[in-house]
Amino acid sequence: MSRLRLVAPLLASVLVGGLSAPASADSDVTGFALGSAYNRLVEKNAHALTTLTVAGIGITPDGAGVAAPNRDLRRLLGTADDQGLRAELLLSNYSNALEAFDPRAASRMLRSPAKTDRVARRVAGFVRRQGWDGVNVDLERVRQADADGLVRLLRRLQELMPPKRTVSIDVSASTTLKAYRAHGYRLRAIGRAADVVVLMAYDMHGPTWSEPGPIGPLKWQRQAIAAARQAVPADRLDLGVAGYGYSWPQEGTGRSLTVASARRLVRTDGARAVWHEAYGEWSARLSNGTVLWWSDGRSWDLRAELAAQRGLHGLALWRLGSADTLP
Repeated sequence: MSRLRLVAPLLASVLVGGLSAPASADSDVTGFALGSAYNRLVEKNAHALTTLTVAGIGITPDGAGVAAPNRDLRRLLGTADDQGLRAELLLSNYSNALEAFDPRAASRMLRSPAKTDRVARRVAGFVRRQGWDGVNVDLERVRQADADGLVRLLRRLQELMPPKRTVSIDVSASTTLKAYRAHGYRLRAIGRAADVVVLMAYDMHGPTWSEPGPIGPLKWQRQAIAAARQAVPADRLDLGVAGYGYSWPQEGTGRSLTVASARRLVRTDGARAVWHEAYGEWSARLSNGTVLWWSDGRSWDLRAELAAQRGLHGLALWRLGSADTLP
């Protein structure tokens, strides 16, 4: 999962960035959607998806509980079912109060087997009673000391959920196994405990943590895949793809952008969008000095090729409603 994004690709002369190259016929494609997403958004993209992952439900600050799926999440579950899609319920440590992921809440849960079991039982109950096809674990900013607890959570979910329900997990991309471990990911154990491992191969650069740069450049993604494949079979790996962008203003804090808004900013300003073949992303500099980077449909095409070349399970798009519509 991750992030709110608002991006904008280009002038009419470069409006070739639609999502035009689907993944290989055997690849799975997951689309992440916020609970506020309209049914129509899912319907417009359903032909190109196999799974809809709905964000989501959050753990409590003390790590001892988890919120129940609200009406919107249950609505999207029904929409996915109507469209013949699998539906995953996303479990997160995102805090609306903090407007960020809460590593302390994750630690409080993961370091306590009793709390982990309580949360897993409650989530498994939602899956069983409401008819979800699986759970997506999206605990971010996990501490290295919480690595064992994260694996324990995956195993308990597998044990407690009904047969044929799946567990996937989102993992922040790194370029070495050592770096994955430093971020709380015991990839070999995770690969055995989860059905699918989604590499969040984006946010290498962002306005609150780096200078302007590509969000998920291709070289970095290749390195992240290569490192992950040392521990997880390729057919259990999904390549997470950005469908959004960021702004870096001269003054103040940048923000996330949808693909459409990034294009609109460039067009309104009369700026020039530049395609970076090596990175597989767009950038632009507005007249006020603001720098934009974004990943759109043309970017997706290259990631679909990369996933197929590496024999991956599939792709996962963050997120519907921010990205270009799938072809």
